Amino acid sequence: MQVRAGHSYTIRLCSGELRCWRFEGADARGLGWWRDAETGLSFSEASLMYAWQIEGEACTGAAPAGDGSG
Repeated sequence: MQVRAGHSYTIRLCSGELRCWRFEGADARGLGWWRDAETGLSFSEASLMYAWQIEGEACTGAAPAGDGSG
């Protein structure tokens, strides 16, 4: 999937938790920057300490809570 700056994506963390992250674009070094919709914190892909994958470009507003199984 080609991510686009300014778009939000549903992200599945290795724990199974779903999050809503907005892709802010790449810096001069080519590192992708993201902003967590719930916390408002920005971070680069290089700083992430856990596995994650993009589920799709579906989230809007608040981040999804948990994995939806409960």
